[in-house]
Amino acid sequence: MATIDEQIKSLEDEISKTKYNKATQGHIGKLKAKIAALRQRQEKAQAHSRSSGGNQGFEVKKSGDASVALVGFPSVGKSSLISQLTEVESEAGNFAFTTLTCIPGVMEHRGAKIQILDLPGLIKGASEGKGRGREILNVIRGSDMVLYVIDPFQKAHFEVLDRELWKAGMRLNQRPPQVFVSRTKRGGIEVRSTLEQTNLSDEEIQAIVRSFGIVSATVTLRTDVTDDHIVDTLAGNRIYSRAVVVINKIDLANEEEMTRAHGWLPEDWPILDVSAKTGEGLEKMKDFIFDNLGFMSIFLKPQGQEADLIEPLIVKDTSSVRDGCAKLHRDFLRKFRYARVKGPSAKFDWQRVGLEHQLKDQDLLTVILRKS
Repeated sequence: MATIDEQIKSLEDEISKTKYNKATQGHIGKLKAKIAALRQRQEKAQAHSRSSGGNQGFEVKKSGDASVALVGFPSVGKSSLISQLTEVESEAGNFAFTTLTCIPGVMEHRGAKIQILDLPGLIKGASEGKGRGREILNVIRGSDMVLYVIDPFQKAHFEVLDRELWKAGMRLNQRPPQVFVSRTKRGGIEVRSTLEQTNLSDEEIQAIVRSFGIVSATVTLRTDVTDDHIVDTLAGNRIYSRAVVVINKIDLANEEEMTRAHGWLPEDWPILDVSAKTGEGLEKMKDFIFDNLGFMSIFLKPQGQEADLIEPLIVKDTSSVRDGCAKLHRDFLRKFRYARVKGPSAKFDWQRVGLEHQLKDQDLLTVILRKS
């Protein structure tokens, strides 16, 4: 009997041989659904293997306010880049696979501590496990932002890297599709849409849903869906994250070569030109990372004192009072009585709130602690 990898390879071969157009989109969607279902089985088996004492992969302890993964082929300068961004000295050499483990460093910028992950180089076939690919991809999936580091002289690099991350379930610089599937006990598969569907018929959508073993459900569509939208929703394990392309080694490329390199990349993606060797473009890169990780500024007002409006507390824009207290000091959670908030998140000035209150950018926060 064919292994899961062999079954996936056979289905991918069939997709590659099928010309993609409106007439074949439904059929290709069913094939993609079968691949997604097989990958789910594979991931469950691998998770069981790890929990039973199998290969543990990379152990990366989260630290700082957010994490950024450097993704690239071997020898594109990731190690030199992380050495410039952080105080970590990641050994660099002029040969492939210098970095054999995940080396985390912390970049401090504008009051935030951002974990930068220097990973072993990704290669073609990483999503199938080549070059410790699955372990590397699991770390990338857990990061808050992806930085593709590419060489301005290698046209194929970005396409290969993006393909591997796509196959690993990452949907970079995309929003989750407005597709909602609710299982029902009976009635078959009903498709409801708030607008005209131009890519797939109701029958094709129903067939893709059935490929996941679902026989009764209501499918609600609030966008003009493609086969990938349906499959991604049903897979349920897609990661929607921000990504940027960093073209390193610009000190070695002339204007014509840089123009050509930019032409290889998606027009709607942010692209940063840097040189880890000379430092050119690194400050702009730090600012971009900070601005796109979703941070906000919270100003602290100690009880009975003036608010500190000079040095705010930098936290993620999803943070609660609990998160703010945890960053300030562990005793703030242990001794917490209540907090008072003035600003965008408060219904009125100095509203009394608890640990679960959601903060907003530019809030003023006072934390009241127990004396013992």
